[in-house]
Amino acid sequence: MTDQTTSTTTTFTPPGPGQWALDRSHFPGGTTPIYQELMTATLADGMRRVFAEVGVPALEIRAAFVDGFMYTRLIPLIGGDKPPGKLPPAPVLKLVTRIHPEFRKRAKAATAALEQRTHLDMVDEWTTTIRPRTVAANSEFQAVDVDSIDDAALAAHIGELLDHLTECTELHFYLHGYDLGPIARYLHHAIGWGLEPTDATAALAGASPSTSRPTIRLCRLRGLIEAAGREVTTLDDIRSISPEAASVLDEHIAEHGYVVATGYDITSFTLIEMPGALIGSIRSAEPPPTTDVDLATRLRDAVPAGSRDEFDQLLADARAVMDMRDDNGPQTVEWPTGLLRRALLAAGRRLAGRDELHEADHALELTQAEARRALIGSLPGADELAQRSADRVASARLDPPSTLGPDEPEPPLDVMPKPLADLVAVVKTSLTHLGMDGETTADPYQGVGVGQAPYTGRVCSAESADEAIEKLEPGDVLVVRATSPAFNAVLGIAGAVVTSSGGALSHAAVLARELGIPAVVGVRGALDIADGSTVTVDPVAGRVDVS
Repeated sequence: MTDQTTSTTTTFTPPGPGQWALDRSHFPGGTTPIYQELMTATLADGMRRVFAEVGVPALEIRAAFVDGFMYTRLIPLIGGDKPPGKLPPAPVLKLVTRIHPEFRKRAKAATAALEQRTHLDMVDEWTTTIRPRTVAANSEFQAVDVDSIDDAALAAHIGELLDHLTECTELHFYLHGYDLGPIARYLHHAIGWGLEPTDATAALAGASPSTSRPTIRLCRLRGLIEAAGREVTTLDDIRSISPEAASVLDEHIAEHGYVVATGYDITSFTLIEMPGALIGSIRSAEPPPTTDVDLATRLRDAVPAGSRDEFDQLLADARAVMDMRDDNGPQTVEWPTGLLRRALLAAGRRLAGRDELHEADHALELTQAEARRALIGSLPGADELAQRSADRVASARLDPPSTLGPDEPEPPLDVMPKPLADLVAVVKTSLTHLGMDGETTADPYQGVGVGQAPYTGRVCSAESADEAIEKLEPGDVLVVRATSPAFNAVLGIAGAVVTSSGGALSHAAVLARELGIPAVVGVRGALDIADGSTVTVDPVAGRVDVS
């Protein structure tokens, strides 16, 4: 494969046996060494633990990076490290899934998890224990003045943050087994009952206060500014309006200022680094939409009479886990990532001041081991780190294949015990509606719509969310590859949102639904739409029309 931008030839080699799927929704390319190490370790660990607890008949989801791009593979419960071969006859598979000890354990775990509704226990633990503990740890790290402590203390701080981020990221993936499962189970059954996926997911609106809460606070700030009749161009201008305005703004920054808001990697900007975007989001803040309380009733009426009690429980379970699902990422990953970015840049400024780096942000090119000894040990030379930065940026412009490795045969669901077959079907539904199964429509401008009314506006398109936020003007149609959960801090500026990846359960869809912003997600040709052009985003038709 030849990359026209860099004029180099790159061979994307499968990182192991089996088929690997490209994931650009989280890491679009050019991933830093620290995050490559982090994802490779924590995704597998977190998934392995929760798969065993809830009974998924697979070992883990494994991540690997090829030329800076993230690929994932669902590892089979048996023989996952061997090249895939032809499946045994169905009678043999049926026997194996019933007598093999590992399959028997998984079937038992799946039955127990469903009967006991263990996801509700996890929501309670998240609310009462895990989240408060995580917020307290993040706040303690945030309170450190990274510019005033000495070199040894800053190096120790970076090491402790790396440990914290590793632990939290593994927790992040583990929790997803408990939050995505009930949501996908509800959606899977809703589709089976003939409900439209977009209608079914719309019934989840309002169940995620962690998503709408920042916007409510921004609306309060907008009201204070307008009541004062003052023009504000800086954050200090807002603080000077009144003690109340200063308090609300500082509260918002304390909770969201150091969360990476434009992506997941340490190269992503935090909100505190984008004061203009924050001020713009305050000026454009609108209250979240009123929840359609009758929608669930209308959906319930469309379900066969004998299944309506099951519908009620599935919807209640999905709504119960929704807030944990949306709050998980910002607390466990994006906040500690932003704090690590702050600490590495502080170290980078010191190293650049001593001519040990050409640029302060070249500290973001360090490996985890190198970052731990930054300022107190030997590091790669300034030229080497500059070259790493250039190579990483160049690799992000490559055009990676959507899959690597041969197709893997999937055992038919009817050979599995029912609890396992049901769970596999739910997992497939989850992957489809997260937009991670690689399926696309023939029409490059067709996708999954969120909202009730079309919106016409000017396109603000960018390959990266960083660039999009820098360019975005109030009322623009934001066109990006994907959004992160922390993006809600500035998403309110947009008149509509279009993403090239994702589905009805993707972060972009959730944010658009909770904030009342028209969106079409999973539009394959989104990034081909010319910046500055005019488009109509029609969520009802699930289509983007270019004028």
